[in-house]
Amino acid sequence: MYGIHGLEIVTLLALLEYSILGVMVGRARSKYGVEAPATTGNPDFERYFRVHMNTLESLIVFIPGLWIFSMSVSYHFGVALGLLFVIARIIYASGYLSAPARRAPGAIATALINAILVLGSLIGLAINAL
Repeated sequence: MYGIHGLEIVTLLALLEYSILGVMVGRARSKYGVEAPATTGNPDFERYFRVHMNTLESLIVFIPGLWIFSMSVSYHFGVALGLLFVIARIIYASGYLSAPARRAPGAIATALINAILVLGSLIGLAINAL
């Protein structure tokens, strides 16, 4: 996993995870009778929808942060953080789908990982520029 394609594999895992969450939204839409384009109407469906959308919001920061960090700071540490991100999103989704209050551990882990990637990238680029 940490070989020459580790970064690419982690990126694809994150995208696969996001895609699976999208399929879960479609299934929940059918199960709970929420017809498109509605995104509200059933609290259970809304949790699936929010997990999917919140993951998209996190991916916008994660993917460029992951790549910049891995290229400018530490490839192996970047890949490890990427794997932790995928795990954190599973924890987030599992918690949120069972009870919204249980989303906090996954959300906090996601935010910390993204913060490390972005701030680490900024610091790494600044140091490399000197």
